[in-house]
Amino acid sequence: MSNIIDAIINLVNNPVVELKSTYSGRNRANNMGDALEEYVKDLFAGTFACEDAAERLEKISRTFSYLGNTSNPPDAMLRGGDAIEVKKIESDNSDLALNSSHPKHILNVNSDMISNACKTAEQWSKKDIIYIVGIVHQNQLRHMCMVYGLDYCASEQVYGRLKQIIRDGIQQIPYIELAPTHELGRLNRVDPLGITYLRVRGMWGIENPFKVFEYVYRRDMSKKFNFMAIIRTDKYNSFGNAIQLEQVASENRNLKISDVRIKDPDNPAVLNNAKLITYVI
Repeated sequence: MSNIIDAIINLVNNPVVELKSTYSGRNRANNMGDALEEYVKDLFAGTFACEDAAERLEKISRTFSYLGNTSNPPDAMLRGGDAIEVKKIESDNSDLALNSSHPKHILNVNSDMISNACKTAEQWSKKDIIYIVGIVHQNQLRHMCMVYGLDYCASEQVYGRLKQIIRDGIQQIPYIELAPTHELGRLNRVDPLGITYLRVRGMWGIENPFKVFEYVYRRDMSKKFNFMAIIRTDKYNSFGNAIQLEQVASENRNLKISDVRIKDPDNPAVLNNAKLITYVI
């Protein structure tokens, strides 16, 4: 079963910075967003050496139980492991556009935002979710980070409460016809002829993790590539291959593992123990 530790080890061993030439040249990606997602697949599946397309697909299929699309989160689920959401941005400090899906603290199988294919991909009820953010400058991957939703964004009830307040407010508008919807609201027959409707949709966004966790890590902008991962200590210790990562760090001075304390997204007064993993080129 693949996990975030495998991905970090593979990243250190295969630091692909020229995404476009690497993945467009193999006919695997049409744009930089696709190229970043293909790179993430290789990180978790360990398929960098696979020249044969069929062999690579087999290994990816054994690694992931679900590979999604742009309309529904997540982008991928590790078989028996975590869920993954990949985001590409082009500016060092840009926010992440999440569109109609609010940030995910964890991924629940009963969420109305995920597809039936995702729900039935394997037997599961909830999964931790890894946000993987790549910052791309002129076809080069300059920065990448991996953080868990548990450490990055608030729990479901925070966002759900706000959505319900908005929906309740919409229902107070007089002389309108409401229709069932998974969006914040749909108002039918809003004009005298009864032929116009209004869809009320959320457009969620969140600051990128490099900004959120500036209090424990700052990038070295003079470097060609900066990588950061934050993993709660209890989660980190649950991975049987963490010792392999520590061995790699002992042999590579550009890879560092340190202990930090990070704010709890639901209560910033609480500080959680975590591992900060960084790598530079």
